[in-house]
Amino acid sequence: MDYIIQTVISALSFGSFYALGALGIGLLFSVLRLINFAHGDFITIGGFALIVPSSAVVATVLIGGFHPVLLVICVVAIVIIVALLSYFLVFQHVQNSSPATMMIVSFALGYTLQNIILMIYGGRPKAVNIFPELTGQVQISDGVSVQILQLVIIAVTWILLIALVLFLRRTKVGVQMRAAAEDFRMARMLGVNGKSVIALAFILSGLLAGIMALLFVTQTGVLTFRMGTPIMLFFFIATVIGGMGSLVGAVVGGYAVGIVSVVLAAVLPGDIRIFRDALVFLIVIIILLGRPQGLVLTKSAKDRV
Repeated sequence: MDYIIQTVISALSFGSFYALGALGIGLLFSVLRLINFAHGDFITIGGFALIVPSSAVVATVLIGGFHPVLLVICVVAIVIIVALLSYFLVFQHVQNSSPATMMIVSFALGYTLQNIILMIYGGRPKAVNIFPELTGQVQISDGVSVQILQLVIIAVTWILLIALVLFLRRTKVGVQMRAAAEDFRMARMLGVNGKSVIALAFILSGLLAGIMALLFVTQTGVLTFRMGTPIMLFFFIATVIGGMGSLVGAVVGGYAVGIVSVVLAAVLPGDIRIFRDALVFLIVIIILLGRPQGLVLTKSAKDRV
């Protein structure tokens, strides 16, 4: 029973992390029909941004102690700025192109960002120790102890999800974004400022990427210039499983991929466990063969069906 509880918490933690990543991709796809493969590199930039605001952190120490809130704000702000620049300097000029063209552009942008990081910081991995208290264990019951960071990831994910739902439902610009996600052309005809909505989607995507960078680096403690690329593949898979264009589907797909991955790692024998990712992809193929439109449909997709 103790092992089951630990597995459930690990599954929820992995699922929460993948849900945040899939949501960052889904936000842009729902508005711009852009599969942004540079999203993983936004996370990488967030990790290396821990080096950039070091002077600000030192200043806080001199003022009177370390303030982690300032570190979080600095990292998230840097990623949001990079995300906005990627829109105004790159994607804005191809937003009327085909989705395939924009996807190729996102590949090129991601590769460019990787090489910029490589030129500035070099290719050697860098150790980073932030929030070491989160890597400790907490005792839930006799025989059950989990990492504090896992609970933090679950809590942060649900706080962000609730905040995003309230933003999309209770604010004027949030309603405009929902309308644009359903039918961007019709929303523009009804007076929605398309450029503002797209820029806001990039801001939210950058916000999620920055927070994910902090959580990921806290977990691994290592920075590499390609660290966002492998996890980006799983984010994309989660988005496809959930249903392209559906924000709810992105979250559902993220949890599905994370939970399946952890459960396979828990039940597979040791000599087969190395093939876990291959089995995850096999399950993805089976799901898409049975439901190619994804687990959750958007309103426009339901109308077509």
